[in-house]
Amino acid sequence: MGFENILKKYFDKTFTEIEFVKRTYEALEQLGFNNENTIAGKCICRDEISQSIRSVIKHMWGEAFNFSSLAGMFFAGKTGLAAAMHHAPIENGKERYVFYAMPHIAINEKGRIGVCKREGRAGESTACGALYAFQKEMANGKVNLTMDNEDVEQSLIRMRLLREIPYGHVPDLLELTKTTLKAIQADIETTINNVVDTGKSNYAVITGIQINGPDSNYVWPAACYAVVTGEKITLNI
Repeated sequence: MGFENILKKYFDKTFTEIEFVKRTYEALEQLGFNNENTIAGKCICRDEISQSIRSVIKHMWGEAFNFSSLAGMFFAGKTGLAAAMHHAPIENGKERYVFYAMPHIAINEKGRIGVCKREGRAGESTACGALYAFQKEMANGKVNLTMDNEDVEQSLIRMRLLREIPYGHVPDLLELTKTTLKAIQADIETTINNVVDTGKSNYAVITGIQINGPDSNYVWPAACYAVVTGEKITLNI
């Protein structure tokens, strides 16, 4: 079907990374957030093809606190989040944070999901590779749930995502990516609720799926909202 057709079939609305970050910045600017009074945090996959959005976030918000893990999972926990908060500017007694969080998935020029090309390597590659490996383990009926100290993040991915998957069900890569997004958002929100004092802080959560296309990356927006003086405000992206 080709890249464009598959993109439209499975993602109702997408933006280039520049458009997405710019739109979220402008929406948050109307609520009092800007690059002088806000610290950004990013939670994306370690994959090199995912790093382009890091540069866009830096351009709009300045240097961002890095929460990233394999598959974009949020494993930094309360200590990581508290560290980012303690680095935030204080303006009129308020701290402000914006958290960008998203897993990623590739779609090649032929419209094959999970497939990409990498510079300097012949043949096809997969993205997200960590989720692809986990999906194959489930499909083969052999998932190792022990903690491997030589493969900590992949072990945590298995343990965390299996909580979201019905017993015996094997999702395809696209469904697994959306499940991963759900888990990332839930974990960030739980940690925020445990750490952030909304009487002293305003914050925003920006989530979606990063799509690695054949020529550039795109973002499908999911939950995008701000909490200002304790009030949750959905962003119009």
